[in-house]
Amino acid sequence: MTTALERHITSPLAASDRSASAANPRVKLYKRRIAISHPDPHAGEQLLVEALGAADRDAMHGILRQLVKASVVGQKPDEANLAFMISTIRSIAPKDSIEALLVSQMVSVHMAAMRCACRLACTDDLAQQEGIARALTRLSRTFAAQVEALNRHRNSDERAITVQNLSVQDGGRAIVGNVTQHAHLIGAEAGASGAGQEMR
Repeated sequence: MTTALERHITSPLAASDRSASAANPRVKLYKRRIAISHPDPHAGEQLLVEALGAADRDAMHGILRQLVKASVVGQKPDEANLAFMISTIRSIAPKDSIEALLVSQMVSVHMAAMRCACRLACTDDLAQQEGIARALTRLSRTFAAQVEALNRHRNSDERAITVQNLSVQDGGRAIVGNVTQHAHLIGAEAGASGAGQEMR
């Protein structure tokens, strides 16, 4: 992969918002190479590293090559699809390498699902419709599972069990207030009334 300094024509909308164009360098596809189009090649690479959530330059180039392959329309990589995929990844803002890979898969699965939806809309053959509909259903379920996996990964440090309903029989002891269990500790919110003893 080669990074090349290139000028590109921006739309009037992009030209009026210089911060948006500076924060999202364009990727140009050539027959044998991929170029990051930005006035400063090193800054453009760094912005793309951040946009893709990559750990470093090598990881960014690896993810970028994979996204180029997933952007294909009619056997040829598509710059507009690639720009959409990069923009979507940037908006989700992966925070580590796992998220970077998962979000890249998510946008690729979304692209495949949309291709299936287009094919489904364009065919009248019942057998083809059934096959495409099955593929679309699988891709949609995969995407939903990926969103759930991303949420679980992002919330892995916030695992908590909250007790909302509790019944205490005669002679029992309880804390009055919201009780949350983190790891091996049980505590009551500040200001909760009662003896302040641990539930048993």
